[in-house]
Amino acid sequence: MKYVNPVIKGFYPDPSVCKVKDTYYLVCSSMQYFPGVPLFESKDLINWTQIGHCLTRASQIQLEGVNSSGGVFAPTIRHHDGRFYMTTTNDATRQNFYVWTDDVYGEWSEPVYVDQGGIDPDLFFEGGSAYFMSNGTDDEGIGGIVQCRIDIETGRKLTPSRSIWQGTGGRYLEAPHLYNINGWYYLLAAEGGTEFGHMATYARSASPEGPFEAYPHNPVLTNRNLGGYEVQAVGHGDLIQDEGGHWWLLHLGFRQIGQWIAYHHLGREVFLTPVTFGEDGWFTAGHQGTTLSSFETDRIPDGIVQQEKKRYTFANTDWNLDWCYLRHPHRDNYALENDKLTLTGTAITLDQPESPTFLGLRQRDFHAVMACDVSLTTAGEAGITIYMDEHHHYELAIRQGDQDYEVIERLNVGDLKSVENTVGIGQASSATLVIEASPTRYTFMLRANGEDIRLGTAQTKYLSSEVAGGFTGVIIGLYASGEGVRAEFSNFSCEYA
Repeated sequence: MKYVNPVIKGFYPDPSVCKVKDTYYLVCSSMQYFPGVPLFESKDLINWTQIGHCLTRASQIQLEGVNSSGGVFAPTIRHHDGRFYMTTTNDATRQNFYVWTDDVYGEWSEPVYVDQGGIDPDLFFEGGSAYFMSNGTDDEGIGGIVQCRIDIETGRKLTPSRSIWQGTGGRYLEAPHLYNINGWYYLLAAEGGTEFGHMATYARSASPEGPFEAYPHNPVLTNRNLGGYEVQAVGHGDLIQDEGGHWWLLHLGFRQIGQWIAYHHLGREVFLTPVTFGEDGWFTAGHQGTTLSSFETDRIPDGIVQQEKKRYTFANTDWNLDWCYLRHPHRDNYALENDKLTLTGTAITLDQPESPTFLGLRQRDFHAVMACDVSLTTAGEAGITIYMDEHHHYELAIRQGDQDYEVIERLNVGDLKSVENTVGIGQASSATLVIEASPTRYTFMLRANGEDIRLGTAQTKYLSSEVAGGFTGVIIGLYASGEGVRAEFSNFSCEYA
């Protein structure tokens, strides 16, 4: 059968995966968004359903005042002796920790902290020992992939932290994962930075503590030399074996907005690439070491169909799964119903690294039409934001002017903040707002009397990571701004081509 990448679209970076019986479980980074660490399951590796989050309580993760692309970095999910573990980094506090659960559909524990620095932590279990790894500096000041053994009940270190591999020379050695496969211990990592030079590299050893010998043909996977190809920056992955004994790599990558337009704004997404072990015990990945936008494979039965949801509404999404807040929300400002959302604004705006009244969906593809009826019940502003971070976002909103109401198009790019266009709507306090997305532009419109009145356009590249920086992707946000402002949102839809 043929499957298409990415298998999870939109801002879901740094995937990690484990398998329990016939089911795969996957987690991703969430940065400054809450709840933290989206959790998915699958039976076939190409169709993924979100079943929850690992961090659902403020006591589990500190996000107050976290800048965009801070917060929750690079989780790892593992299953051992009937228990799930998810380990990650709070970049705001520079602490590594893990949480656990015996019910993957339920709540996860309070954090268990490990006194080892770096980011991108990993857990490996064997022979009654729990190994903890991260990138960083060991107890002797040596950099690389750092390892110690811990008491899994308390997180207490049982051995000193020791650097076990320094990579192949690429910058930003990160994302370590350790496996025991056919008697070899494989240490998978990422190098090159999570940008166009990203790559997956690995080494192996006869012992989980090394020494490790690098794969002679590293990097095992990279698209860094595929100029003009849509899929870029592949790396930071996790190995998994399927029911048929085949191996795969679930990893991040991104799609640039055009063949020769090297910007990406949807964020880092989840890609699936086949892995093959040779008789010498080394493995290769992908098509000649690259990830394709689609693969033909006999590893997945022909009867399995890759599904893709094309339309998102209030009715067919789950407030607790599909939607996200900026940092820890003030819950009293949100009234969530099946067909309506009521928001109460505060003095906190979208320009601040705090928690404005905001509820968002990840933008999952380039071509989309977003529409929503927005009604102000008090004076102020409310609408739709196309949001990358506090310095880079576009708004289509209704607000009260000096006397009447108006619909505005506002662009925020770095230090440039401008209301580009306005359309007066008289005494009407409600409006149907429409945004059309293409790979390179957003078009902002007011729908009135069956016609779409165009306010203007804005380029997607100014919301890209190449312009804005950071590690997130565009979020389609519904927001209310102004102390005590109340707004109602209804008939929301986001439809992909």
